[in-house]
Amino acid sequence: MLLFGRKTYQYMAAYWPSAPADEVEERMNNLPKIVFSKTLKSAEWKNSILVKSDAVKEISRLKQMPGQDMVILGSASLASFLLERGIIDEYRVILSPVFLSSGKHLFQAVKQRLRLRLSRTKLFGSGVGVLYYQSA
Repeated sequence: MLLFGRKTYQYMAAYWPSAPADEVEERMNNLPKIVFSKTLKSAEWKNSILVKSDAVKEISRLKQMPGQDMVILGSASLASFLLERGIIDEYRVILSPVFLSSGKHLFQAVKQRLRLRLSRTKLFGSGVGVLYYQSA
């Protein structure tokens, strides 16, 4: 299940329904999606549900149900909000070998220090690496 905030959802929903057919396109369009927004009027992308209520309460409810993992893609504001409330079980940081001169902080809204423990890593042939963290 994919979790999105409004901005990321709108970017993804504008691209993936008409993206070239491949394995990634198929998964993006067919996985269940939940978008958290108080301002969005509807969520039309296939298998999308709009949640306007308390995100913590809804995610806590979903975590009690059987099924696959939930993943937040992008959506830094949503991720920061959930991170501060302690309901994220695993953090995956994807590192791409590109240096930028400026940009947005990943978790700029987080005000408290969070201690993490590196649990594993994965390196792809492209040079992209994934760091897997658990709360320490």
